[in-house]
Amino acid sequence: MALEHVGYIEQPPHVKPGGFDHAAVHAGMGRLYVAHTANDALDVIDCGANQYLGSIPDLTGVAGALVSEERNLVFTSNRGENTVGMLSLAHEKALVKVAVGIRPNGLAYDPGRNVLLAANVGDPGVPGSTTVSLVDVEKRRMIAEVPVPGRTRWAVFDAESGAFFVNIADPPQIAVIDSRDHGRVARSFSVPATGPHGLDFDPATRRLFCACDGKKLFAVDLRSGTILDQIEIHGVPDVISSQLGAQARICRHRRSRHH
Repeated sequence: MALEHVGYIEQPPHVKPGGFDHAAVHAGMGRLYVAHTANDALDVIDCGANQYLGSIPDLTGVAGALVSEERNLVFTSNRGENTVGMLSLAHEKALVKVAVGIRPNGLAYDPGRNVLLAANVGDPGVPGSTTVSLVDVEKRRMIAEVPVPGRTRWAVFDAESGAFFVNIADPPQIAVIDSRDHGRVARSFSVPATGPHGLDFDPATRRLFCACDGKKLFAVDLRSGTILDQIEIHGVPDVISSQLGAQARICRHRRSRHH
C-alpha cells in the first residue's frame, strides 16, 4: 500500500521538549485529535479543510488520545499528572479529569458499559505500579485497578467478546480483561517476540494485529490467542492501524522523547 504526501498542517510550536504522541480521528465530524505532549495540550484539526482549529490545554504530559464516535467523546491519558481526561464533543471546554494509576498511556473504551481502560506504564521505582485502571465514565471515578505483569503498551476493546486487550512489553503477552469483571486479568496470550507495542484488531475476521519492538507483526486469533500469521517489519513500530480485509499498516514515527 503506497502512501502519498498531500501537504502539511501548521500546528503551534513546541513550548518544551516532548513533541507529539498518539492521535485519534472522529470520522463523522472529520476531526483529528493529536496529543501535543510538548504543549500539554490536545490539538484539534479539521481534516476536510486541513486546518488547525485550536487546542485543549492543561493536559500535563498528554500521551494518548481516543475517540468514541458512538458517544461523541474524546479521552486523553495525561502521563505527567496520572489522570485521564474526558471531553464531550458537544461541550469541548467542559473537560473532566479522573485520577488513575501511575503514568497512564494506552486507552480503550467500552461504549456499551461506558467504561474506559487506561493502561499505566508505571514507575520502575514503585513496585506493583504496572496496572490498568478501569474508569466509570458516567460516575467520573476509577472503579478498579488491575495489576499486570509488566509495562503496558497499547490497548483495544472488542464489543462482541466484551473484552479489553492490553499489550504487555515484558513478559511479551496480550492481557485480556473482561469489561464485566474488572478485578483481574482473565487470561493472556503469549507473543513470540520482544516488546509487543502497537495493537489493533479487525472485528470482521476476529484477528488482533500486534506489532512488536522485535520488528515483527503478528496476526492473532482474538478468541484463542493462536498466532495465525507473522511478517518481518523494517523498524521498531509504535502505532498500528488495522483495516477491514485483514490488511494492516504500520506507522513508525520519530519523536523527540522515548515512548
